[in-house]
Amino acid sequence: MRALPTLTTLLGAAMLAACSSGNDAVATADTTMAAAPAAMSADPDAVTAGGGVPAGYLGQVDPPREGRQPADLAQAHYETRDGRWEVTTGPAHIVYAAADTASGNYTATAMMDQLENPEHPEAFGIFIGGSNLDQLTGQTYTYFIVRHTGEYMVRVREGATTRTVSDWTASPDVPKSSDDGKAAYKLTAKADADSVHFMVNDKQVTAVARASVPSAGVVGMRINHSLHLLVTPPTISR
Repeated sequence: MRALPTLTTLLGAAMLAACSSGNDAVATADTTMAAAPAAMSADPDAVTAGGGVPAGYLGQVDPPREGRQPADLAQAHYETRDGRWEVTTGPAHIVYAAADTASGNYTATAMMDQLENPEHPEAFGIFIGGSNLDQLTGQTYTYFIVRHTGEYMVRVREGATTRTVSDWTASPDVPKSSDDGKAAYKLTAKADADSVHFMVNDKQVTAVARASVPSAGVVGMRINHSLHLLVTPPTISR
């Protein structure tokens, strides 16, 4: 009989923990937490050497959730390595050059290599159709992202909200990371008159109606938090 109050107390504590962590489950919309619910809230941005995005490039963090301050872009760390950028994050953000714009028919490609597995599946990829990127709550773009579990997603950011176009989908054409956490991705968005085609390592994984997503505008990269990557900025061909 003496064990009953202890059991009740433990059950109550577990329920409270689950409720409090439920709100945190949407903290990073591009992340699927594989850990228990009580651990979801214990997933802060990784501490890095900081420094922000490279000279000549601009960046923007995600709009903060209600009641929270915006993330600090200066906590992202970029370092030149063999003509590419070694990136350690830090907050989820986009990085771009204002002159990298595309409209009409075009192909945008970025090279992104994961160097080690993150604690949870974290996404990274290319974005197109960017506008108002200097506005924290006014930014708009379409992003094509992957994660090391062999999945891809297409989503649109519309100010403070996001719209899912193609939810997380497993594909044999999206590499899974090796035992040492490494995987290489050539990510491409090809826009033609009617569709936007999304490819990984030159293989199409999905296509969407062009009218359904922003496609004319700035091109850049999106990188989630707590990642360690080696990246090459997008190139645009017409």
